[in-house]
Amino acid sequence: MSDKRKTGAIARREFLKTAGIATGAVGAAAAAAVVARPAMAATAPQTGTKDAGYRETEHVRKYYESARF
Repeated sequence: MSDKRKTGAIARREFLKTAGIATGAVGAAAAAAVVARPAMAATAPQTGTKDAGYRETEHVRKYYESARF
């Protein structure tokens, strides 16, 4: 019976190791994708005014109506 416990513990340990390695690999791939993506916010189109902040457009008004703001 102790043999089954040992193999079960080893299988669990291997699963946890693999899950940890996979999580790290996914995180590294996501970080590489973010670094490789061009900075779109830095290349925002210039409209000729300095204040290009919040604008209440038609779709924003529709959202406010649906959310009852």
